[in-house]
Amino acid sequence: MKRTLITGAAGFLGSHLCDRFIAEGHEVIAMDNLITGDLKNIEHLFPLERFKFYNHDVTNFVHVPGNLDYILHFASPASPIDYLKIPIQTLKVGALGTHNLLGLAKEKNARFMIASTSEIYGDPLVHPQTEEYYGNVNTIGPRGVYDEAKRFQESITMAYHRFHGLDTRIVRIFNTYGPRMRLNDGRVIPAFMGQALRGEDLTVFGDGSQTRSFCFVDDEIEGIYRLLMSDYTLPVNIGNPNEITIKDFAEEIIKLTGTDQKIIYKPLPKDDPMQRQPDITKAKEILGWEPKVGREEGMRKTFEFFKGLSKEELKKTEHRDFSNHNKK
Repeated sequence: MKRTLITGAAGFLGSHLCDRFIAEGHEVIAMDNLITGDLKNIEHLFPLERFKFYNHDVTNFVHVPGNLDYILHFASPASPIDYLKIPIQTLKVGALGTHNLLGLAKEKNARFMIASTSEIYGDPLVHPQTEEYYGNVNTIGPRGVYDEAKRFQESITMAYHRFHGLDTRIVRIFNTYGPRMRLNDGRVIPAFMGQALRGEDLTVFGDGSQTRSFCFVDDEIEGIYRLLMSDYTLPVNIGNPNEITIKDFAEEIIKLTGTDQKIIYKPLPKDDPMQRQPDITKAKEILGWEPKVGREEGMRKTFEFFKGLSKEELKKTEHRDFSNHNKK
């Protein structure tokens, strides 16, 4: 039986990865310090003998008894609200956490994967973004704590691959959505859906002409799994190239939810990327992967999940306020 360690396991993507590796017959060791994760995302796995959970911060020394075949490092705040609140922790999990887990992978001779991000491209000057593009990132801006943490992850992972011969994979994840997203994490989809469910107007930052490309979580997990099981060691974009403006997307949400809210506009946060679209040529050619779930189907499934939340959970949702973000 293969043994797989997944960090950030109680988070959005981490919990879906736990499900996938359990379904594939692995023993899963899940690790999370719960700073942004939620045990509700994985509590259905607790009765299983092949699932173990450790409440641990990977910026501290990581020990896992026994052999490991795979390590997937997905521990990191991933939304502006989170990494603006906890910038130091964001940098530490990208640097110290990655270093600790690479050392563990070397000790166990395990295949290692990091969750990188489209944010390493910054506010891109190349469109769509290919893996060969080095990015346009403000290293000292408020978003730099996340962007540079991920860029460092890629650098140290490739250093371990080249110097120690470690078997590594790098997945660059573009905007992903689906059930188990947090309504209060500040990202576009949960923010819009939370506002619609509470009867509030939808907040668009800037004039809404900036674009995003949204990939449903089932497709994202399939791409991640295929990359891990492939022989390809350089970064690969995994995302949906179907691009849409934020203004058009807000109108889609209003139509989906059957509400009559208006769209209101606020200043665009500093360094917010104006375009985001993955070039997935490598994923198609190397992995035989491309997204299958259309946005209409994926959004319907996501909205059904959010509708099932309690009134208390909806009330706890934080508003996306980037006023201080703009001043820094």
